[in-house]
Amino acid sequence: MSRIRILIEYDGTHYAGWQRQKNALTVQEVLEDTLGSLLGQRITLFGASRTDAGVHALGQTAHFDAQSSIPPEKLFLAANTHLPPDIRLCASEAAEPDFHARFCTRGKHYTYQIYNSCHGPAILRNQVMFVPAPLDLAAMQEAAQLFVGTHDFTCAMAAGSNVRDCVRTVYDLTLQRRDDVIAMDVRGNGFLYNMVRIFAGTLICVGQHKLDKQEIAAAMAARDRRLLGFTAQPQGLFLRRVYYDRPVFGLSPDFNPFC
Repeated sequence: MSRIRILIEYDGTHYAGWQRQKNALTVQEVLEDTLGSLLGQRITLFGASRTDAGVHALGQTAHFDAQSSIPPEKLFLAANTHLPPDIRLCASEAAEPDFHARFCTRGKHYTYQIYNSCHGPAILRNQVMFVPAPLDLAAMQEAAQLFVGTHDFTCAMAAGSNVRDCVRTVYDLTLQRRDDVIAMDVRGNGFLYNMVRIFAGTLICVGQHKLDKQEIAAAMAARDRRLLGFTAQPQGLFLRRVYYDRPVFGLSPDFNPFC
């Protein structure tokens, strides 16, 4: 048995998230079944992030153990001939025996896309959240800096999570507009359940002048989810990259192709 690491891109529109479920089709299920059929054995994937239904990925990372006659660096090419068009392996390689796609992470990069126009998009409808009201981008950019740094982010965690330690470090959070799309990019050492989508919903409220910096600061101090904005829709969210404590897929731990 050897450990194999894979880099995955997928459109999450037609899937009930990453993690295998009993009564719904997921990305993990499709990949496990495809790789299992290709390699002639049962495959169990361990993913870096359990993305929700409708959420997309450009740089999801996973690993699995298998006996394979296909060279690890060629496996992604063989698998892509059997995968549906909305799931693709971008790379594959042999991994260290102690590598774990989830537990070896040291950070993640997410992008949230807002389509800000008087009409909704046709082509991008499954990759953005449509907001028809005008947004004050400068106010959003200024308020976003309140989330940067090491904080207790209890106020930015959705109900139902059993995480006890809510302290996370956000390295940077930027918003840029290109035509009708406002892209929010955030990198951090880890994220709570729906944390990025709550950031996005909160900053949309700021852009509509429904919330201000003082109210966000008060919500963070009170650790009160009710004081922040709504949870933005899942289809605008992309997992762009997972950072590790070692080079993966030929990239150094500090390399960021999206900056």
